[in-house]
Amino acid sequence: MDSYQPKESNSDDQSQAGSESTWTGTPISVDDPEIVAKYEPYLRMLARTRMRRAYQAKLGASDLVQQVMLQAVQAFDQFRGQTEEELMAWLRQILARHLCHVDRDLHRDKRDIRREHSMEQQLAASSMRIRNLLAGDGATPSQNVMLGEHVMRLADAIDRLPESQGESIRLHYIEGLKLSEVAEQLGKTSGSVAGLMHRGMKTLRSQLDS
Repeated sequence: MDSYQPKESNSDDQSQAGSESTWTGTPISVDDPEIVAKYEPYLRMLARTRMRRAYQAKLGASDLVQQVMLQAVQAFDQFRGQTEEELMAWLRQILARHLCHVDRDLHRDKRDIRREHSMEQQLAASSMRIRNLLAGDGATPSQNVMLGEHVMRLADAIDRLPESQGESIRLHYIEGLKLSEVAEQLGKTSGSVAGLMHRGMKTLRSQLDS
């Protein structure tokens, strides 16, 4: 597990979304739609980075992700990929549509395909930040073979952190906000947020090393 310790990033670093096809493809079995359940923590972490506070109280990330997974299972015969990266991208597309649907219902808007595509790109960028948090930009192909498993472990580990620590890490390392922006979102000082992230990252390293 030593190769997958979370890596501190500069707060001004702007992670590129990139294409997950640039990572070595990890073949998976696509015979059983129940494989979707494995990605629940991953989808929940992504959902939390994009759900507006205006409707978080009405529909939690876990409820939204349950709807996403249900649709994915029902439509699993439409999935044409063979690798984990392709499956994760397909699940993000479904998540993007659900996020936009919730937002559209809240504002009584019409469907906007361009917004859905933009949401997919934002989710892909967050997904790449998750990978970079685990492995850094210099991950080798042999590391990538098991990266998906560690993405799931990271998502689960962040969920187990105290709420303020987990939220600060999600906003900074996964959503890509600067330290000052995270402080504004959480209503705390930058120094307080830096302390939260330091303690949270220390705990993550310990959990992912165990």
